[in-house]
Amino acid sequence: MTSKVVKIASAGYLDESGKEGFVQFQAEDGKLFTMSSFGGEVSFHINRFMASDRSSVPTIYNLVEQLGDKFGYTLGRVEIYQRSGVLRASLFFNGKGGEIVFENYRASDATVLAILYDAPIFMDEDLFD
Repeated sequence: MTSKVVKIASAGYLDESGKEGFVQFQAEDGKLFTMSSFGGEVSFHINRFMASDRSSVPTIYNLVEQLGDKFGYTLGRVEIYQRSGVLRASLFFNGKGGEIVFENYRASDATVLAILYDAPIFMDEDLFD
């Protein structure tokens, strides 16, 4: 898989009630990719964390931080790819014991973690075709 670094161009809601979220990724070459079909709460947290509002962190994301602190690991990067028609992600943690990789997690949650912990996001280049 060849991947490219992306930034978040925007995040928001696909419906007026805010139940379905989206995030738009932008590659360095300007190409855009939109990910949707996840809860609006995820978009809400992406926007909050991008605005440096870390006044409260949802329990599941806080759990990742506490485990990392306890065992000396930090989130180094997130890689988003498509598997069986669904967007998934691998999370790469760096620490004293080397690198640990967790594969096949929800891309939306991995995106929130990347924003929360200032980790770079990579996407499979094929997603931009």
